[in-house]
Amino acid sequence: MTTAPVSAAILAGGLATRLRPLTETIPKSLIDVNGEPFIAHQLRLLRENQIERVVLCVGHLGEKIQEIIGDGARFDLQVEYSFDGPKLIGTAGALKCAVPLLLDDFLVLYGDSYLDFDYQAAWRSFKASNKLSLMTVFANEGRWEKSNVEYDGVRILSYDKQNATRHMHYVDYGLGIFKKEAFGCVPSRQPYDLAQLYQDMLKQNQLAAFEVKNRFYEIGSVPGLQETRQYLASRSK
Repeated sequence: MTTAPVSAAILAGGLATRLRPLTETIPKSLIDVNGEPFIAHQLRLLRENQIERVVLCVGHLGEKIQEIIGDGARFDLQVEYSFDGPKLIGTAGALKCAVPLLLDDFLVLYGDSYLDFDYQAAWRSFKASNKLSLMTVFANEGRWEKSNVEYDGVRILSYDKQNATRHMHYVDYGLGIFKKEAFGCVPSRQPYDLAQLYQDMLKQNQLAAFEVKNRFYEIGSVPGLQETRQYLASRSK
């Protein structure tokens, strides 16, 4: 029987400039969504998907997240914290710092996304692939984000967030799965982006794919925040 994922990292260290003035005094993860911080919704969703341990990669105003979430006990989770430090080190750099706190295989998601799908199915696909990493993809067709993935239904053929091609109809959905050893190429305490790590994995034929059918929600923009509030209100009913 395939072991269920029990460890996840949430990237919650961004400056959230698009949401100012909301984020001048609080980090994006603490923005109010239907009466409670957004991260509370995220943590409950992880627990619904059998996650037991979470590492929060925090930076700007991260101590405020720690004050509110604490050890995660009220979510039936074990929550730990990995602080970026005074220098911005990018998303993969932040994960590199958090690796000692994580299990050998772990999920990664962004602190501003709500991804309501079957995490166990993605996990089983990752374990069956025998690769170092997996990217979840979604048939976006340019609707919610700029499409950045060329996917043939089995494999990712290309991925580039900066230089899209007409063959890119999918988007990086926002949840990845990694083995610790995938971060061997990431320099310690140096700026490195998760998108670059995905490209590294793709070049090494170490990037599996899992297609998600449910659309994603995010709070990284004001329209996205409103959509997420509406979706979570309907979900709670």
